[in-house]
Amino acid sequence: MWCLGACFSGGAGPVGLSDLKSPFQPEQFYGLCFMLLNCISVSQFSLSGSLYWVLIPSSSSTLIEISTSHNTLEVFFHFCHHHLLPQEQTPESEVLFRVVTFGLNAFTLRYLSRELLGVVNVRLTLLYSTVVFLAREAFRRACLSGSAKRNWTKTINLLWLTVPLGVFWSLTSGLVWLYLLEVPDPSVVPHYQAGVVAFGLSAIIELLGEPFWVLAQAHLFVRLKVIAESLSVVSKCILTVTLVILYPHWGLYIFCLAQLLYVSVLVMCYVIHFVMFLGSPEATKKSFPVARVKALLPSFVEDETFVNWKEARLTWSFFKQSFLKQILTEGERYVMTFLNVLNFGDQGVYDIVNNLGSLVARFIFLPIEESFYVFFAKALERGKTVKDQKQDDVAMAANVLELLLKLVLLIGLTITVFGYAYSQLALDIYGGSMLSSGTGPDLLRCYSLYVLFLAVNGVTECFTSALMCKEEVDRYNFVMLALSFIFLCISYFLTHRYGSVGFILANCFNMGIRIAHSTHYIHHYFRESTHRPLTGLLPSPALLLVYILSAGVTAFSEVLFCCDKGWMARLIHISTGALCLAATLVTMLCTETKLIHFVRSQFLSRYLKKGT
Repeated sequence: MWCLGACFSGGAGPVGLSDLKSPFQPEQFYGLCFMLLNCISVSQFSLSGSLYWVLIPSSSSTLIEISTSHNTLEVFFHFCHHHLLPQEQTPESEVLFRVVTFGLNAFTLRYLSRELLGVVNVRLTLLYSTVVFLAREAFRRACLSGSAKRNWTKTINLLWLTVPLGVFWSLTSGLVWLYLLEVPDPSVVPHYQAGVVAFGLSAIIELLGEPFWVLAQAHLFVRLKVIAESLSVVSKCILTVTLVILYPHWGLYIFCLAQLLYVSVLVMCYVIHFVMFLGSPEATKKSFPVARVKALLPSFVEDETFVNWKEARLTWSFFKQSFLKQILTEGERYVMTFLNVLNFGDQGVYDIVNNLGSLVARFIFLPIEESFYVFFAKALERGKTVKDQKQDDVAMAANVLELLLKLVLLIGLTITVFGYAYSQLALDIYGGSMLSSGTGPDLLRCYSLYVLFLAVNGVTECFTSALMCKEEVDRYNFVMLALSFIFLCISYFLTHRYGSVGFILANCFNMGIRIAHSTHYIHHYFRESTHRPLTGLLPSPALLLVYILSAGVTAFSEVLFCCDKGWMARLIHISTGALCLAATLVTMLCTETKLIHFVRSQFLSRYLKKGT
């Protein structure tokens, strides 16, 4: 058996375009992804902000087949919306939370050196993520497979094995980080040894909460997860800012304490919740399978095995896959760390710019792709040719795909055109001269181009992932793995030649190949119909001309007014960009009327309804 969960980048019954005035909202889809990841075997990995989903065939006992019937999906989405999601977590509060942490991080950057950021954000964070991933990922996937009704005593015993395994990986990786890798200059980044010890210890502390985390996930305590992660991140940010202001000379000690606080708060949130929950009337009413806090500790049961050997064997199977998955997940950081292609300063700047650039993908493209993945999977039946589908559904899906491609293409072009001339100014405002000088502006300019590739690839893969049959998915997984290894090799060579910009160029190459694969699939799929949705990748000539003129004008304005000529010159540069952007939007309104109607009906109406 097999099934497809979700793709990064996002049928049944006749549905009209007028019925799609409100596609599934992102928060609904998060619940969908949460449930899917708890019941099927899906391997997720990322390269520079791009998420990949690889289906890993497993035994029928660990996978379920998702029905795509209309009624099943309706009930399923209704359940996700009303039971999985914390109703108190509104989009406004989430945005506020992200804005606060974003501002705190920007403030902190002005007090730190590039080298310190490189050591913390790349070298030590890689140590932490490596230990945590290798110690717990296989256990999570095995213990969250199947039903929540099981012998939880044996499952909890199995989960506690993550702690000794984490100690092993922490000691092993720590020795590698201390004695085999390049050590930063103590005069520039002091206390490196303490940093390795602290981040390795933080991984072990986080693993102490693994039984609580899995129990919460299996019983859909989503609100607990949101609260725990929010409190831990806010605590970490506040402590970091406070210590950076009061004791800037502490260096790595600041981030060691902040990391230890983060994992401690995270674990304590889960522990305190279950201490209060177990034995309460609510737990009794829900017939919760664990009655006492003591039952969450490892225990022996007379005449029974210590663990469920079926889960243990499944864990071992997933564990063998985890090495490859971790390399693919953190590919760029491993290249930086083990091959010494960048110094610590360039690593720090690259990590910040990469995180800044990926904000667009997270906040704009990801919700669009997630929502419309569900739509395409529901409108068309997987594995069937276009002639075997209902033609009304085919026409509707082709129309939506064409307009969706046009939408993300124009967003990507806008970011690419204006990102080139305003990258240096944005970095100077966000992080000061530490980011706006050196390689930072060139990195963000290249990332602006990469966003265009991300935008198009997201929608094309969203469509193909929703329609590919099992054999096509298997072939696609093989292609993706091959492309990932090619990406790592190209990254190494391009980085040697062009510095940190080489990583982004390698990503553009990788995305270009994936776009070519997806567009070929789409062209082949609609070949026997009259629909040509790929025409959505062709903007109107007038709009294209305005983009070219805007690129030239803003680039000239940057040379004249940015960024060391005072705030008045900067305001002139910003005003020039605002005028060019206004001209672009007006041209868009006049030439892309069909797209404007699509945006108003699919997106704006949702928020207008919320306000009434």
